[in-house]
Amino acid sequence: MSLILVRPEPVKHPYYVDALGVHISSSKELCYVIYNNPLLALDGFVNDHLIAFIRNELGLGFLAEKLAQWKRSRENPDEMLVIILEECYYYTDREISRYEQRLASFRKMSGTEFMKETADYYFSLRQYGTAVHYYEKILEDWRVKSLTDDFTANVWNNIGASYAGIFWFEKALSAYEMSYNFRKDMDTIRKIYQLTLLNPELTLKERYRALISEERMAEWKKELYDARESEAAKKKVEEIEALFNLDPIRRQEGAQELVSEWKKEYRKML
Repeated sequence: MSLILVRPEPVKHPYYVDALGVHISSSKELCYVIYNNPLLALDGFVNDHLIAFIRNELGLGFLAEKLAQWKRSRENPDEMLVIILEECYYYTDREISRYEQRLASFRKMSGTEFMKETADYYFSLRQYGTAVHYYEKILEDWRVKSLTDDFTANVWNNIGASYAGIFWFEKALSAYEMSYNFRKDMDTIRKIYQLTLLNPELTLKERYRALISEERMAEWKKELYDARESEAAKKKVEEIEALFNLDPIRRQEGAQELVSEWKKEYRKML
C-alpha cells in the first residue's frame, strides 16, 4: 500500500468553479475536480486566474510558473492538466496515464461529437443555458455538416430537455417539434403533449393530436399525475429532471402555480 502525503495549504481565498458550484481549497481538491471532470477541464479550465490561485493561495510557485510558460508557448493546452496532476502527487502514475487516455479519446472525436459530448456534460450539471449554447453550435451549420437525421433529432430533443429544465416550456415545445421533424418518434409526441398539460397556454397541434388515441392520451396523462405523486417528496430540481431528461422519461405534473413559483430561480441557469 502506498501513501499520498498531502501538504498543508492554508488557503485564504478558495477558487470557485462556477460550473460545479464548488470552492477549491487545496491542491487535492483541484486534482479531484480535474480528474473527475475532464470535459470541464478541457474547456479552458487552466487560465490566468487559476494559475494565480495556484501561485498565491496554494503556494506552488514552481507549478504556477511551469503552467504560465506552457500557456505562453501555445503548445497543447491539455498537457497543462497532466502537469497539475503530476506535480501535486495526488494521483498515481497509472491513474494519470488513464486520464491521458480519456483526454486523447475525446480529442479523437469529430468536432460535432465532441461538442455534443460537452453539451451533454453541462446538461448533467444542470447548466442548461451552457448546454443549449453547445447544442445550438452543433446545429448552426447542420446543412453542410451532413448530420444524420437521427443525430439531429437527438440534439433538438436535448435542447428541448434543457429548456424544460428551466420551465421555458414554449421553447421546449418548439425544440421537440423540430426533433419530431427529423425523427417521427411517438415518445417525442408524448413530451409535446405533456408540455401542453404543464402549460395550458400551449396548444397541441392537430397533426400531433390526430396521432394520439384517446386511450393513449389518458395513459400519458395518468402517467404524468402518477409520477407527480411519487416524486412529491423530492426536491424541485429532481422533479423537473424526472419530467424531461435525456433518457426515456417518467413524467409528472407541474401545477401552474408551482411553475410560477420556481421560474425565477431557474432563469439563472441560463
